[in-house]
Amino acid sequence: MAGNNHYGDGIITGINVTPLVDITLVLLIVFMVTAKIMITPAVPLDLPEASQAEGVQVVFAVTLPQTGPLLANGEIITNDQSLLKHAQAAFKNDANTRAIIQADGNVPHRKIMHTLDIIKQAGLTRIAFGAIISAETIP
Repeated sequence: MAGNNHYGDGIITGINVTPLVDITLVLLIVFMVTAKIMITPAVPLDLPEASQAEGVQVVFAVTLPQTGPLLANGEIITNDQSLLKHAQAAFKNDANTRAIIQADGNVPHRKIMHTLDIIKQAGLTRIAFGAIISAETIP
């Protein structure tokens, strides 16, 4: 009998390693699956590369505060056409311009997406997102 490894005096003459092998194989499979998940990023990112002293990256900054007007490179934007003209001018000056949309956390998502659509209409495709920290949110 394979399961009876005891004699009358209580000495163990053999150890059943089957459960140990089963657990080891299960852990190996779990680690293999999770390692694959951890290697592939969930969201592909377009990270900026370090610039050299002679190369400067051009940025078109759009700021969406919770209250107040929309700003493009520090200038007040009154309507969508004005934002489109500013974005087209930035794209015309440099086709590698990177747009940054900086929005307050309380700005509605639809307003951010609308701004994103206008920037894409101008031809800017390299877009990053930032956050505005207002003095009210700092403890």
